[in-house]
Amino acid sequence: MAKHDLYSRFDVETLILRDELAIDRTLLANERTLLSYLRSGIALLIAGVSFIHFAHEIWFIVVGVICVPSGFITVLVGVSRYNKMDKAISVVRRKFDKTSTKTAPVKKVMRDTDDI
Repeated sequence: MAKHDLYSRFDVETLILRDELAIDRTLLANERTLLSYLRSGIALLIAGVSFIHFAHEIWFIVVGVICVPSGFITVLVGVSRYNKMDKAISVVRRKFDKTSTKTAPVKKVMRDTDDI
């Protein structure tokens, strides 16, 4: 089964500033998601190490042993999802950059301070 391009329904020639800003918002959301994965992974690692170090009962140690690899897995999943999404965003960004060179140049607005 061929991989479906999510952006194939959009006409690349008609992308406007709003579309570029939407791409920027998507990029920032992707970075926030990565930071959330990293924060969760580090919290699991710290919790696991704390349970193992300070626990006196066996079930606390078992929970700590489960938390440590879960933290590593969470970080790895977050980084892989970030990379996958970043590649998809960069494809759309390149499509937009190709079309943005074809638009009319922006006129410079003269301000009173430009004369000084």
